[in-house]
Amino acid sequence: MLHGWLVTWFQWVEHWGYLGIFVLMALESSIVPVPSEIVIAPAAFWAAQGRMDFYAVIAVGASGSLVGSLVMYSASRSLGLAIVHRLARRYGKVFFLSEEKLRMSEAWVATHGTVGIFVSRLLPVIRHLIGIPAGIFRMPIGAFAAATLAGSGLWCFVLAWFGREVTGRSPELLQ
Repeated sequence: MLHGWLVTWFQWVEHWGYLGIFVLMALESSIVPVPSEIVIAPAAFWAAQGRMDFYAVIAVGASGSLVGSLVMYSASRSLGLAIVHRLARRYGKVFFLSEEKLRMSEAWVATHGTVGIFVSRLLPVIRHLIGIPAGIFRMPIGAFAAATLAGSGLWCFVLAWFGREVTGRSPELLQ
């Protein structure tokens, strides 16, 4: 089943071009587990083949990540901390989420803020979910957006470089 999803996402990038990159990267920055490695690296391969622009792949990927993260941020901010505390009290054991962990998360966002979001955008799994605590704990949206765009841009650049330099010279790797 996973292979089927990977092939589908790969084809979205190939057939939909920049729109496919944008949509998949927006999903990647939400709770949908789309691996950015399956989006950006192949797009950069096609850029190396002259079918796309290398820097446009990075810009569109980072923009999609920003939009997906802002959706998660906004939804989490709307949900609010009071509701999250009630859910933690009621269902926390099921999701391994205690009120103490919520307090620790809030302190982390307050302490590390912008730098923490930037670094989180470079970490697998964390980058998909970082908009949730930022929204719940009401991190300033401008700082969140700037850190997300910078971190996503760097991550997309690394993946695009890999796609161009490694798969661009060895197209059989895409098989």
